[in-house]
Amino acid sequence: MSYNCKAIIFTPYGNYWKQMRKICTMELLSPTRVQSFQSIRTEELTDFIKSLALSEESAINLSEKKISLSYGITARAAFGKKTKSQVEFITIIKETTKLSGAICLADMYPSCGVLKLMSGTRIKAEKLHQASDKILENIVNEHKEKRNKADHQGVEADLVDVLLQLQQQDDLEFPLGNNSIKAVMKDIFAAGSETSATTVEWAMSELLKNPKLMKKAQNEVRRVFGENITSLNEEKIKELKFLRLIVKEILRLHPPALLILRQCRQNCVINGYEIAAKAKVLVNAWAIQRDPFYWKDAEEFHPERFSENSMDFRGTNFEYIPFGAGRRICPGILFGILGIELPLASLLYHFDWKLPNGMKFEDLEMTESFGLTARRKDDLLLIPVPYCTWKLPC
Repeated sequence: MSYNCKAIIFTPYGNYWKQMRKICTMELLSPTRVQSFQSIRTEELTDFIKSLALSEESAINLSEKKISLSYGITARAAFGKKTKSQVEFITIIKETTKLSGAICLADMYPSCGVLKLMSGTRIKAEKLHQASDKILENIVNEHKEKRNKADHQGVEADLVDVLLQLQQQDDLEFPLGNNSIKAVMKDIFAAGSETSATTVEWAMSELLKNPKLMKKAQNEVRRVFGENITSLNEEKIKELKFLRLIVKEILRLHPPALLILRQCRQNCVINGYEIAAKAKVLVNAWAIQRDPFYWKDAEEFHPERFSENSMDFRGTNFEYIPFGAGRRICPGILFGILGIELPLASLLYHFDWKLPNGMKFEDLEMTESFGLTARRKDDLLLIPVPYCTWKLPC
């Protein structure tokens, strides 16, 4: 599914991985590049808020709405426009993410060919890969045709354009083929969309369970942005100190990646355990970030804990690793954080929230469903109530 390790996430450490990592951090997901997508985020988020306002105070599936927003922003940043195959591609990526996070006995016993046949996982994976490859190949070819036209000059480059520009360079140690471009696109979709949507989903869930914290967050957002704003200014997000504490705490309680996969490069001993070279090791970020040895009231949602320390999610504090750590830390942290903070602030600014069917906030189900990410087991169904003094997008 990763084009024989042509992307980043599952590619073994080496010179090819270093090259692709550099391309991602310097070209695709740099602060300048992420900032260039501001108008896309604003347009997609405005449409998102409009769709919620049209519900006329009836229940909406916030889980589905938010993941559609995340995929929409990523699709436009990657491809430059909404494609006719976007809905199909999003469905494929969702299924691929679900399949990748599923338990497969064949992975535990790779030498047993019978298990591979019995599970059916490989056949499903191949079908999904073929379907996504066809869509991505068409998109790459469309971009190549567009680049050959004279009127292409001056058009804002999307991520596919950037990769095609790099494809023409002759100073790369490993030339970029179409498969490398398609593999990177799949990585960005899978990592950049699902995780931000899941984090916002959990943030709203935890705030609903804690009405006082919800009110405090809403008051801050409405104070900072003022009245009658149809779309929130990204530049003011840094002034939302309490909201940023909320995001940090959500990433602690509900990390985007539950298990971080690593491979030992050499024999080593950790706490008396011998770890062989090339052994695959799973780091349980979810358990570490709920460990009472490091965290007071570890199971409690308490955003203020982060006002008392300078810990961040850049991988320097190993008790807090929502985006991983070390050389393989997630290269898209800025892209992901903007996909969390701005939508969450907009939800708090424009609406008050109720549960359907007269449910009380304390009765909200918080069971997790584990896969590559830990989503809610049940989708989050809520009733958005437009805040009476505010002007909604029209």
